Amino acid sequence: MKKAIIAGSIGALGVTLLNPSAAFAADDIPLDDVQMILDNTFIFFAAVLVLFMQAGFALLAAGLTAAKNVGNMMMKNMMDMSIGVLLFAIVGYHIAYSGSSIIGFSWLWGGYSDAPTTDYSLMLPVDFLFQAAFAAAAATIVAGAVAGRTQFKGYIIYTAAITAFIYPVVVNWQWGGGWLSELGFQDFAGSTLVHSVGGWAALMGAIIVGPRIGKFGPDGKARAIPGHNIAIAMLGVFILFVGWFGFNPGSQLAADVEVPRIAVNTLLAAAGGGVAAMITSWIKFKKPDVSFAGNGILGGLVSITAGAYALDGYMSAVAGILGGVIVTFAVLFFEKIRIDDPVGAISVHGVCGAWGTIAVGLFANGNAPFLDEGSSGLFFGGGAELLINQLIGVVAVFVFVVITAGALFYGIKKLGLLRVSPEDELAGLDVAEHGVVGYGPDFIPSMVAAGGQKGAE
Repeated sequence: MKKAIIAGSIGALGVTLLNPSAAFAADDIPLDDVQMILDNTFIFFAAVLVLFMQAGFALLAAGLTAAKNVGNMMMKNMMDMSIGVLLFAIVGYHIAYSGSSIIGFSWLWGGYSDAPTTDYSLMLPVDFLFQAAFAAAAATIVAGAVAGRTQFKGYIIYTAAITAFIYPVVVNWQWGGGWLSELGFQDFAGSTLVHSVGGWAALMGAIIVGPRIGKFGPDGKARAIPGHNIAIAMLGVFILFVGWFGFNPGSQLAADVEVPRIAVNTLLAAAGGGVAAMITSWIKFKKPDVSFAGNGILGGLVSITAGAYALDGYMSAVAGILGGVIVTFAVLFFEKIRIDDPVGAISVHGVCGAWGTIAVGLFANGNAPFLDEGSSGLFFGGGAELLINQLIGVVAVFVFVVITAGALFYGIKKLGLLRVSPEDELAGLDVAEHGVVGYGPDFIPSMVAAGGQKGAE
């Protein structure tokens, strides 16, 4: 019986693939319903890819920091997702999309058959899944920037605040139909709304918590504190790279003919960013630096996130190439002004997020339907209007996040919950905060034999 059912299903699939319109007609399924099913299935898988990016963030941050903190990094990323999703469901989604409040919908508590569709044919559960994945991504950007010296209790407070309030307010300004949307500001998948929000919050966290012990010498110059495992860090880069094909194409919110073009633009920008950062680091350091190349790929991806729809392939590559150069010099700049960011999160997400948003005002080619009256960027005959709108949005988000995240981290510091003691920092947060060792008890003797803090780093 089971074999007959399987055989019948395979046969039906074959008929559908060979002649889909006949199959739908035979079953009397309206094409609009078929499109809605395709849209929801596609966005569901895109949301899964974005959620899987949490693994990429965790591996990248863990690999680029000390071995004694690897468990702490994993815990932070798990809680960014877990706490973030819960608070986004209870509070954040309501703030971000006031007209589609989750609070009060029976489907959240089990009545999924009652869930309505959104304005763009998605079922509300699918839309929430996708939006919640973005909220978790924004929150987790900070983890690497404050790695190695923050209390876990204080970090939980931060995660709760950004997913329940800071990120949703910014989203409301644009994707929720707020004042930035009315202004004409454009951010297709979140260069500013997601990445710069996380990046500027990371900036304030890194400033207020202060640098790691030994990062800056008496002369003020930065000292290298190498990560402990470049392999898992770069594996994190590859996972993020793949996850971005949910992040950008999924932001189309439909399974349509534009999805492949968005995906190709994303690919070209990532490749351009990686090559540009490799060459820049080669010139600067006389050797091609692996971590800079990895951050170049990520910088290229962030740089195209706002304009993945509005830019053509050539300009997508240019945006990514410039992003790869920008992220390299941004990392060096923040070190020069004594801001300790172990993974380059501020540069990748904050700076490249701002650049990618501005790039829309320069390179948009006017073929994107969401651009008002087909407006183009400055270099494509559209004048300065779109560029000015983009600059207003970048500055507004920067000011809002710096003030709110700054106040948040300052408050956590005043409560005595921000920085661990010097003894705990030297011992490692795995043991001090969680009572575990990331690589098992056999790893402890090798760390001690290697020279304590130096070996652990």
